[in-house]
Amino acid sequence: MPTLLGLGPRAERRRRALPAGILRLPTIGVDIGGTKVVAGVVDGEGKVLEKLRTDTPHKSKSPKVVEDVIVELVLQLADRHDVHAVGIGAAGWVDADRSKVLFAPHLNWRNEPLQEALSERLRFPVIVENDANAAAWAEWRFGAGRGEDHMVMLTLGTGIGGAVVRDGYVDRGKYGLAGEFGHMQVLPGGHRCPCGNRGCWEQYSSGNALVRDARELVAEESPVVQPLLARAGGTVEGITGPLVTEAAQEGDPVATELLYEVGTWLGVGIANLAAALDPGRFVIGGGVSEAGDLLLGPARDTFRRTLTGRGFRPEAAIVHAALGNEAGLVGAADLARQVARRFRTIKRRRVERSAL
Repeated sequence: MPTLLGLGPRAERRRRALPAGILRLPTIGVDIGGTKVVAGVVDGEGKVLEKLRTDTPHKSKSPKVVEDVIVELVLQLADRHDVHAVGIGAAGWVDADRSKVLFAPHLNWRNEPLQEALSERLRFPVIVENDANAAAWAEWRFGAGRGEDHMVMLTLGTGIGGAVVRDGYVDRGKYGLAGEFGHMQVLPGGHRCPCGNRGCWEQYSSGNALVRDARELVAEESPVVQPLLARAGGTVEGITGPLVTEAAQEGDPVATELLYEVGTWLGVGIANLAAALDPGRFVIGGGVSEAGDLLLGPARDTFRRTLTGRGFRPEAAIVHAALGNEAGLVGAADLARQVARRFRTIKRRRVERSAL
């Protein structure tokens, strides 16, 4: 298969060689997360024309159950739009050929040949990509990374996802597994991470870290956390990342301090990445980033204090992502556009169902 846009160093040259009509074709992007599956039709300018959402099947379910969910969403959209390819953004490790999901923490996918399975059922060209890579590509093409030839994206959710876009392509590493920045060790012997190690970055700068620290204050019966607990309905289970963020935005001092700590750790990790990768821009997305400057302010301050060679080198910008929670599906759809073919999609649902 020829090198795909965003997935090889000849990306921009190949993009210029593609017919303008292909670049405008509507395609479908599917973002598969731990709690939801979102599919949308995206045009050549990155605009989402229609979007559908459903719950992610439990990880105990078979891979075919998840495939059924994806197929149903895609076919519903294909009934109403003349689409030409499908891009899948999966929360997991995708192999270097972009065909198998090697491992997905929230799904029962282990060496799952997802691209082949979906291509056979949908009769569309299909590409599979890591969800953080897809989101980074979308921000580089249409969002906060536009115009920057060397960009790093970080997504702060339950953990930390990451991706690098360099000279018009996603730098996926030798085996397709680059960007697992959340598992850099920042504190030896620190909090245990589900990956099996201790002291991973995402244990200190993520939604899980934010909630854990707030709930620990409750467990210690600290009086300063009582307003936050009351906001949560008096139950520790009611303390969530969005609740802490909302409280901080309304001036709660404990919530503000908790976000400051998460932002400080974010700045430490970004300084490490700047030393290793030297990008021109860091784009910060994910649910935790909705805190805005309550998070990014301390991150920028810490970055400047800890950056190696500070005062004698250019500093990368740290900016908030522009596309929000649509970045994953927009990026997956745009990457799929490079394998799109012109054909009509009439009766595609009937063809699929007759094969079941």
